[in-house]
Amino acid sequence: MRYAHITGWGAYTPPRIVTNEELSHLVETSDEWIVERTGIRTRHIADAEDHTSTMAIKAGREALKVANLDPAKLDLVICATSTPDYLMPNTASLVQDGLGASHAGAFDLNAACSGFVYGLTVGAAMLRSGLYKNVLVIGAEAMSRVMDWTDRTTCVLFGDGAGAVVLEASDEPGGVMSCRLGSDGSSADVLKVALGTRVPLNPLNMVNGNGPYMKMSGNEVFRFATKTMNQVTRQVAAEAGIAVDDIDLIIPHQANQRILATAAKQLNYPIDRIYSNLERVGNTSAASIPIAMIDALKEGRLHAGDHLLMIGFGGGLTWGACLVQWSYSPEDRRWSSYKRTRQAMRMALAGPRRWASRIERGLDFWELRRRRAERKRTKKSGG
Repeated sequence: MRYAHITGWGAYTPPRIVTNEELSHLVETSDEWIVERTGIRTRHIADAEDHTSTMAIKAGREALKVANLDPAKLDLVICATSTPDYLMPNTASLVQDGLGASHAGAFDLNAACSGFVYGLTVGAAMLRSGLYKNVLVIGAEAMSRVMDWTDRTTCVLFGDGAGAVVLEASDEPGGVMSCRLGSDGSSADVLKVALGTRVPLNPLNMVNGNGPYMKMSGNEVFRFATKTMNQVTRQVAAEAGIAVDDIDLIIPHQANQRILATAAKQLNYPIDRIYSNLERVGNTSAASIPIAMIDALKEGRLHAGDHLLMIGFGGGLTWGACLVQWSYSPEDRRWSSYKRTRQAMRMALAGPRRWASRIERGLDFWELRRRRAERKRTKKSGG
């Protein structure tokens, strides 16, 4: 039987930190108001040089370093995002190119704040099926690009960043144990960014308030999230054959501190075993779970053999949970100087690989044109 283990991890948050005090100069709010209602004090905001793809590439490189994996050995790149660089091409393809993952397929996955869990579930299924051996799953968001900075109910909540994990197939038991995904499309209007074929970007829609900005019904999201966390936690624990109390750490989507506190009460689960970095990072949508997971590792909250539950909920409305038996602690991923040097060389080769592919495509193009011209000359001379 094949198992899917997390063997590498990495995260990136933009250097610019925006405080609640700064936001109070944009909208009618205060540090006290934001902290009391959300638990958030600061968030990272991307500057003009950072995009969803560039943040995902930086997180992906770190994950590959921890896994000591050559990017050319990746079979698939999954990028969970609801803020892609473009509607087309997909962001995952930009990431695949940026990493030098020359043999990997790539696709985007949009399940909003549940996206990373959806990606983890899909990636693990690919490995278990025997189709692939190495999959990179990334949650990356530039939420600041879809914020209405005059709306205090949303702009104070969100931040930017990316988190990534390497999934590797193994015969060793452990890794991803059970997953559960769900959706309730009847509540699609509760949380949305109205931009697409139904609401095209044009001046009339902007005037009517249908611009490409985040709109959210906070109370409905709160009720949905607390109910979902309780139900799906019990479901995946039962499917994995363990009790809720046997879960060593829960890393939920970082949406609101009150949601986490309410869910802990409903589960009768210690709040100090529900990890949160919400105070300093805010809500980074699909990136929130992997960023929080890596912070938990840095703080020594997660060890080899621990049972970890990752649970997301968000627009769609969607939800998902993955129960994982953690495989490696950070100290298990400390490579020798030789292996670190070798990995650095692999990364350094990623750039030349990209340019070689582009040159090859260019040569193929001109060779095709040359052959067409030659056929035309032959046909003309023969006629």
